[in-house]
Amino acid sequence: MPDAAAIAWFKQEFRPRIEPVLRGTPLTLDLLTAIACQETGYLWNRLRKQMPVARVLELCVGDTLDASAGRRAFPQTKAELLSKPNGQAMFDLARQALVEMAEHIPDYRKAAANPSKFCHGFGIFQYDLQFFLQEPDYFLQRRYADFDAALDKAVGELRAKLRRLGWADRSSLSDFEMAALGIAYNRGSFTPSKGLRQGYFDGTRYYGEALFDFIRLCHRVDPDGPSAPTAPGQAPLPPVAEPSAAGKLFEVQVSSGMLNLRASPEIPARPASNLRGSLPDGQLVQAVGGRQENGFLEIQTRLSGALLQGFVAARYLKPAPAGSVLAPPASAAQGLPEAHMPRKSGSLTRRSEAANAHSLNEKNQPGRQGSDAAQRRAELAAIIAWLAVDNPAHLRYQPGNGRTYCNLYAHDYCHLAGAYLPRVWWSAGALLRMGRGETVAAHYGQTIEEQRANDLFRWLRDFGEGFAWRRAADLNELQLEANQGAIGLIVARRKVDGKSGHIVVVVPESGELHARRDSAGRITAPLQSQAGASNFRYGTGRSDWWRDEQFAEFAFWLHP
Repeated sequence: MPDAAAIAWFKQEFRPRIEPVLRGTPLTLDLLTAIACQETGYLWNRLRKQMPVARVLELCVGDTLDASAGRRAFPQTKAELLSKPNGQAMFDLARQALVEMAEHIPDYRKAAANPSKFCHGFGIFQYDLQFFLQEPDYFLQRRYADFDAALDKAVGELRAKLRRLGWADRSSLSDFEMAALGIAYNRGSFTPSKGLRQGYFDGTRYYGEALFDFIRLCHRVDPDGPSAPTAPGQAPLPPVAEPSAAGKLFEVQVSSGMLNLRASPEIPARPASNLRGSLPDGQLVQAVGGRQENGFLEIQTRLSGALLQGFVAARYLKPAPAGSVLAPPASAAQGLPEAHMPRKSGSLTRRSEAANAHSLNEKNQPGRQGSDAAQRRAELAAIIAWLAVDNPAHLRYQPGNGRTYCNLYAHDYCHLAGAYLPRVWWSAGALLRMGRGETVAAHYGQTIEEQRANDLFRWLRDFGEGFAWRRAADLNELQLEANQGAIGLIVARRKVDGKSGHIVVVVPESGELHARRDSAGRITAPLQSQAGASNFRYGTGRSDWWRDEQFAEFAFWLHP
């Protein structure tokens, strides 16, 4: 499949012809490139190295039918095609196109050996033979081999789908929306409740999921320079959205506790059911509009690297000081070293041992080094399989005597994936000494302390940004980025500090392992992996467990 080099070639070759056609639409060069990658990239990425561009375009055909293979669209069979005017000429052309393409693409040689097989997808953006009855000349005159004609068809279809989705007046689309539009382009419609899990399914990924991968990869490829660099194994997170609110700036004013950020301007019967998060005293927020509803004001705010939007009780807001700006604060962790439990030289910490403060260091541990989303997903799946949190022989995670080990499992997952989530962290005294410029050695119970779920909530809030963690705005973003091979966490802090909080990892969807979505496609329960009162490798758990009344606050976190 196309890689960064192939995408750079496509952009360099066709950008001057694509961008003028897209003016005045929310369509982008990256979207058209991603569609070309998804539809015929497996062809043109090989062909471009063997022949001129004009010949590449002629051979961008695929998707085969024969006398017995049926489908819903016309033609369902060879016989149906032959029964129509110019059907024989179309069959001959489609058959010859398959034979010529198969000379260069070994995967198609078996199909080409069957004299009844013929292509029904034509052009670099794949215009289907189902339109032959309406536009026979487009196929019979081989207009699909002309890039500008193929582009015109693709953009026309995309604009029609924009109107159907109600996005015709939009000036821009999110990556998710571009993938949704691509699904509608490919299959005729987009069903919100299914998210990106629509279109052709290859046994692991759906068309929409694969297209989203290409959209993200296209963002990183500059045709005029080197691709955006990423550390080995890390998933490049997209930039956080810039604030769009233009109303007055306020400061949160609470005398105790936190100010709830809600999804709607109300306190429902179950007060926690519409919570999006909580805001501390002094937090700057900007009004989306000036009108209150039920005593609530809609606001935007930056918090721990995320742009959050929702409703807050207006009585807890006061005008912000003059000159205030809604800008992300600098992280308090800049320059702080990681903390690790010291170990004796040559000692091992194994899954089969009871829980302790050391990180795992068994031989042949899996890791995350992949350069693309597919590799990272496979590596994270290998980590989950290796940790085998539900294996009774792995005593490290087994609950007992009133204790559970969600914190330990989350640490191990992140540790193997190359993301720092502390098993131990510096004590307050050690941090004060570091602030004075002292070098501090790690000594258990003196300068370092174990981190439980409640502690990890505070650590992520106070220090996480300094170690590349940032908050996710919602569950949709959390799952979407986990699907790209990023590290996702949900962490909730208990109201009673001596009681256990909870932390789970959010993991990539694959095949039948997937998140739960509502009818609008919003994720209500991401795909999770956890240790706790019950241990499981994959599951969605109880919906909204993090909003239980036992928890004081919760947050969603991402790491590249």
